[in-house]
Amino acid sequence: MERPYKFTIILLVTNLFVYLLMWQSSGMRFSMLGVFPYPVLVAYGAKLNFLVASGHQWWRLVTPMFIHVNLLHLLVNMYSLWIIGPYVEKLYGSSKFVVFWVLTGIAGVVASYLTVVSPDTPLGALGRFIFKIHDEPSAGASGALFGLVGVLFVFGIKFRHELPEGFKRAFGIGLLPMIVLNLFIGYVGRGIIDNAAHLGGLAAGAALALVVDYRRPGERSRVAVVWQVLRVAALGLVAISFVQIVRHFRDPVAASLVPVAVRPQSTANDFVVYAKAMNEAQEALYAAVQEGDSQFVTSAVNNLNNAPYLDQKAHELRETIRNLLLEAAAINEPGAAPTNAEEIRRKKSQLIHRFGVWVKDYNEWLKTEGKKYGGLVEVKPQSSQ
Repeated sequence: MERPYKFTIILLVTNLFVYLLMWQSSGMRFSMLGVFPYPVLVAYGAKLNFLVASGHQWWRLVTPMFIHVNLLHLLVNMYSLWIIGPYVEKLYGSSKFVVFWVLTGIAGVVASYLTVVSPDTPLGALGRFIFKIHDEPSAGASGALFGLVGVLFVFGIKFRHELPEGFKRAFGIGLLPMIVLNLFIGYVGRGIIDNAAHLGGLAAGAALALVVDYRRPGERSRVAVVWQVLRVAALGLVAISFVQIVRHFRDPVAASLVPVAVRPQSTANDFVVYAKAMNEAQEALYAAVQEGDSQFVTSAVNNLNNAPYLDQKAHELRETIRNLLLEAAAINEPGAAPTNAEEIRRKKSQLIHRFGVWVKDYNEWLKTEGKKYGGLVEVKPQSSQ
């Protein structure tokens, strides 16, 4: 345990550096919870299935493990890396640690890629925990972090007879409470948290620990050179992936995908398209909550996803009502919990209240920032009676 953990520190610094670049591209606005604009996430390498499949941008299976959606996301993941990373790097050595990080991170992104399904796919509560019905930017180091947890979990079981008592409580089955807690948090936050990426990273880390031995003290490994070559290959793959991001940074994939720092001024037509999508979203939400009719939710969400980016506040307003739509549709889904009528009424009442708060924020934006886009339409909240 006296071995250095330099690559843990290098990964911490790298993630922080990428975050600062994204912050600069976002206009250097500080927010602990506000997510980066959609164009910035895409420009810096977030995973989007249609860009991987149709655009052949394979590097988006690698880069997401180095980018984060906001400051809180970064701090939580980097704190976890600081706690877990040194154990894995000291036990297995820097070469294996780097390979583990990259492979489990990719496994998490691939799992996320494979679990995006058609919006009309019937999903129960467990299905919504793993699968996603919308192709949205996915990013974060949590898949690789779950991979390191998987490594320590299997390590603790394989060498349980050799470990001191303190390590037995920290590794192996001692990690079960933490794993279960994180999966429970993922279940509560399904639709927001990419649980497939977590499970994919966890499974990949466990599989690697099953077949890879750790570096025993004083042991001369005959395969050390092989692992050093693999480390260079893993780092080379990361470097090539970010070179591809730089090369395609300003690609005209779609007008809304151009980074904020370089995109042209939004036009009045952009505002019209955006406002139309927001109005349709409100109508769909009203039908879903008040009439129990979710047939318009899918088209409304798709229109929101395709609406042009105007500014950070407009983006946050769009994301909020999109999440409200998805929650309303989940409540109306046949067989979805809760099935108790009183509980359903309570949840719908909460949605109506949050929608009312959203309407006030949206109207305020229309009266201030919205004016510069060439339109001002007062939005009235739907009756909750």
